[in-house]
Amino acid sequence: MNRSRSFAAGLMALLSACGGDEPPGMEMDPGLDMSGGAAMDMEGMDHSQHMGGAPSERQAVLLTPEQERALGVRYAAVTRRPLERTIRTVGRIVASESRIAEVTPKVDGFAEQLFVSTTGSTVRRGQPLLTLYSPDLVAAQEELIIATRLAQRVEGSSEAAAADADAMLEAARRRLRYWDVTDTQIAELEQRGTVTKTVTFVSPVDGVVLEKGVNEGQRLMPGTMLYRIADLSEVWVEGEVFERDLALIQVGAEAHIEVSAFPGEHLMGRVDFVYPVMDVQSRTNRVRVALPNPGGRLKPGMFATMFFDAAVGPDELSVPLEAVIVTGERNLVFVHDAQGRLAPREVVLGVQAGPYVQILAGLDEGEEIVAAANFLVDAESRLGATGGMMPGMQHGAMEPAATPDSASGMGHVHD
Repeated sequence: MNRSRSFAAGLMALLSACGGDEPPGMEMDPGLDMSGGAAMDMEGMDHSQHMGGAPSERQAVLLTPEQERALGVRYAAVTRRPLERTIRTVGRIVASESRIAEVTPKVDGFAEQLFVSTTGSTVRRGQPLLTLYSPDLVAAQEELIIATRLAQRVEGSSEAAAADADAMLEAARRRLRYWDVTDTQIAELEQRGTVTKTVTFVSPVDGVVLEKGVNEGQRLMPGTMLYRIADLSEVWVEGEVFERDLALIQVGAEAHIEVSAFPGEHLMGRVDFVYPVMDVQSRTNRVRVALPNPGGRLKPGMFATMFFDAAVGPDELSVPLEAVIVTGERNLVFVHDAQGRLAPREVVLGVQAGPYVQILAGLDEGEEIVAAANFLVDAESRLGATGGMMPGMQHGAMEPAATPDSASGMGHVHD
């Protein structure tokens, strides 16, 4: 019984120190069933203040210097400063589409011999790739030889006959050109005067064979992809940028590229293109950077890290990011007014740049706001709006509450 009375006395002293009163209808009788009283009290309370929901209003808070020091409140001025932001994303190296060529036949035929037979081979412009046998090409060669001989026979005769012979000769040459026979091969054929069974196809560009779609002896149809060759002296780095950062990236902006294969190296490139369509699922937009690739060190398929240094503005109104309370519905800061009160104010945020955030509306330059412990100030503001107070605030000073021992005058209770 003595231990129960000691507990009751301590509880009463604690409630008195916190500024609270005894709950209505409750007497601190040691024999009282505390569980039943608690249940009755919970049934009658207002649940809107105890279920984590934010009150609809906030009120200004007035703190003493002692309370500010105890809570750790710090202030910052609303100022203008240049804002810069570094946007970081992951990209992938791909071959430049403008430097890719496909070798395809324009006539029916058969692949007789392959001079380049493996994927990944490096080729030069004009280098032989394969020989093709085609009855159409054989017939075109014969027409060229006949037209060449006819032009030689009528040379020096009537002007009309010579013009007709020259027209036939030029038509035979043009037909072979349309089938990708080079001017050098045509000149050799005219000089030789004999038909060859096969025609050699050469590479149109310098580059690397990305794909090979032909084997020796294979029947080829017009349009069949024989080789896909890419010039890798310049490559693209493509990355995904979030929607909120897209306005800060413009064509021509400088980009820093890092590749894990070459640690410590910073490669420089420029934004070549911003794709016009956004991914609706990831809410990202693709950005392309053109990057010189001397020596072909950068391989298509490599991953890269992309950095974009974007300038938000040279003179932007901003506040520390930690000074803003984001409620989900609005953004708040607490302004230190001329009366010393901390008044909540709604603001419109712009772009975040490092430890600062741009202010589009709601604050004026030179105003003083709470930059630290603003969540504690916000809690007091909401409690004040509902008629409550944080312990110690209602007394005007952050003094330690009286202990049960001092309130009751009893000795230390070990229980």
